[in-house]
Amino acid sequence: MEVVHLPATATPDEINAALRDHGYAIVDNLVPADLMDRIDAEMAPYVQDTLYGDDGFVGKHTKRTGAMIARSPAARELIMNPTALGAAGRLLEKATTFQLHLTQIISVFPGSKAQPIHRDQVAWDFFPFPQDYEVQCNILWALTDYTEEMGATRVVPGSHLLPDKHYTIEESIAAEMTRGSALFYTGKVYHGAGENRSDKVRQAINITYAVGWVRQEENQYLTTPLEVARTLPEDLLKVMGYQMGCFAMGYVGDFEDPMTVLHPPAERKVLNTDIIARKAGEAMDAQKLYADSTAA
Repeated sequence: MEVVHLPATATPDEINAALRDHGYAIVDNLVPADLMDRIDAEMAPYVQDTLYGDDGFVGKHTKRTGAMIARSPAARELIMNPTALGAAGRLLEKATTFQLHLTQIISVFPGSKAQPIHRDQVAWDFFPFPQDYEVQCNILWALTDYTEEMGATRVVPGSHLLPDKHYTIEESIAAEMTRGSALFYTGKVYHGAGENRSDKVRQAINITYAVGWVRQEENQYLTTPLEVARTLPEDLLKVMGYQMGCFAMGYVGDFEDPMTVLHPPAERKVLNTDIIARKAGEAMDAQKLYADSTAA
């Protein structure tokens, strides 16, 4: 089966169409090598200190290194990549907001066995999300070249449209790609890391976005200290979760926007009613769009 590849010029709509049809898509050479070089240099000491996994699912010869916003200024550019954010927004459009779900470098070392084929959205306590509701948009950015021998992520095309099922490695395909390319996939598609039969470490940067009303897998508020968060631009902070999901999720204090924790206004209780009205209006608009789409 031929792997779905799109050019670096692909639009968010084109990526979203491929995700809807196939459950995944590879966008080739989406970011330049120098960005990957900078992330690699900034994160290398942390990868070195990271422990291997302790079971077959996480990977006994695999390291998972997070807290990338705090540790790597260059990674912030990757998180805010316009094509990535645009595609995530299209896929997660039935929610009023979306947020960063996790940041992680996955280092698959030689000898690592293939990971069990699975769906990522089971992380929310195996909740059965409706078939037409996407809760997360996953991206694996190739920090190294991604070959089948090195353990490239394996996907089961079209499995996002099918009921729960156990898949074998033989039913999946290797998502091979070059450094700087990105594998987009939905939380519903079955996938898993391949077996690394080479003498090289296969590395990917896992940047995942989720709808704004679910709990994030990586706690962005604890992994990024407040003194660091206060130095970050507002658009990145909002993606991290410093915003209200729907019209009330995540407020602080006396129904205030969480951004006020980082940048308190002169009067902390300013325009609370305006915030409520605006968020409620956004929620109603989204609900109407969802109702119209299901009716169609």
